[in-house]
This record gives sequence, C-alpha cells and structure tokens, in this order.
Amino acid sequence: MTKGFDCSTPLTAQTAAAFVKDGYLFVARYLVPSGFKALTKGEADTISEAGLQIVSVFETTANRALGGRSAGLADGATAVQVAHNLGQPPGSCIYFAVDFDASSAQMPTIIAYIRAASEATPEYTTGVYGSYTVMEAVRNAGACSHFWQTYAWSDGKKSSFINIYQYLNDVVEHGIGVDYDESYGKEGWWNTIAPPEPPVSYPLSPKDANVIIPFLSAGYEATSATAAKEEFHRLANELRRVSGQPQQ
Repeated sequence: MTKGFDCSTPLTAQTAAAFVKDGYLFVARYLVPSGFKALTKGEADTISEAGLQIVSVFETTANRALGGRSAGLADGATAVQVAHNLGQPPGSCIYFAVDFDASSAQMPTIIAYIRAASEATPEYTTGVYGSYTVMEAVRNAGACSHFWQTYAWSDGKKSSFINIYQYLNDVVEHGIGVDYDESYGKEGWWNTIAPPEPPVSYPLSPKDANVIIPFLSAGYEATSATAAKEEFHRLANELRRVSGQPQQ
C-alpha cells in the first residue's frame, strides 16, 4: 500500500517537500487546459524534483461524463494535448472523473464516455475515478484498464481490483485542502525525470485470434440488439488488430 493525496491547489517546492517528509509518495493533480486547478509544466517539474509521483486526472465539471461518447472523444483529445505539453510520458495513465453519485440508469452513458476517452488516448492507459458502482460497471464493460475509487457514494463497499482508493475528503494539511488516497500498484503514475516502465505486451497469434472470433460471431448472430452487434463486431476487430490481421 502506498500513501498519497489529491488536491486542486498547485504545489510549491516547499509544500511538495513537506508532503514527501510526511511519507507521501504520490499526488493526483488535474490534467485540464486552464483554470486555477490546472497542473502546469513548471509544477510537474517541481513535484517530480521533490520525489513525488503524479497521477493525472481529467475533470472539467463533476458530471461531464453524462455527455457520453461525444464528450469522451473531445475530452480525450484535450487530455492528450495537455499531457504532451506537460511532458507526461506515453504508457502512463489519464484518469477521467465521474465525480457524482451516478445512478444505474446513467451507467450506459458513463461507460460510453469512458470508452470514447480511451479510444481518443491510445498512447496512454485510461482510468476512471468514481464510486463503487462506477468501478464495477465500467470494469464489467471493459471500457478502461485503471480504476480509482472514492469512498464517497460507495456505501462502505470497495472494489477488489482498484489501483487507487480515496478514503477521506476535505482535510487541510500543510496549508492546503487535500483528499487522502492509498494505492495498490499499477497506478499509471509518472514524473518528468524518469519515464515509466513500458507496459507488458502479450502478443496474440492470428491462429489463436481466429479460434476466438467465431464465438464472437455466434454472439453477433444470436442477438438482435444493435448495440450488442456493434460491440461483438468491435471486439472481433480488436482481436484482428492485435494479431496483425486486417480489420473487417
């Protein structure tokens, strides 16, 4: 378990050093293009030089995910541009926030948002921040690979697969407001001094891919739901892509 925090206030060299002295190893900051809470290149360098790792989170408004696929594509494109400006290395993670008490009826729209953000950020891994129900729904949909759960709106439940857990909000430490987090590995964090370890690649042979694809084709034929057909088709093409075959 690793000790961390998140905050909307930019860190100075003095405050970053104070948190490091207290045993913190990472800080989550906002990967947004402008505004008081935006992480800058100068601050990213300051954080890195102090010895903290950075977790990137994209959030413009709390319920932005309700914009669905179009919002996810737009936010993903913006996040990539900001990440490049900050020097965030490829292979690290960008978390997209679902910062409200999402209902089950809203989950399809949220999943569409996260999936689109993931599509728009191919050189980075993609994560989601939100409640227990958001974690479970997004993971079950396979919309992203990294998960940062907040205790808020979670009714005491905690997902077993999460990378980061936010367990307390609205604390003042070293003169700024922070939330407390802990992490459990594969956080996707980064700094401007050393690049992250490259992601492990598991190659898929065309032979194995073509064994799996007929099962997806059977699912495609068995359903009349347009969305389900599109998903079966997408998954089959993903198998073709990673195994070096032309998509259909």
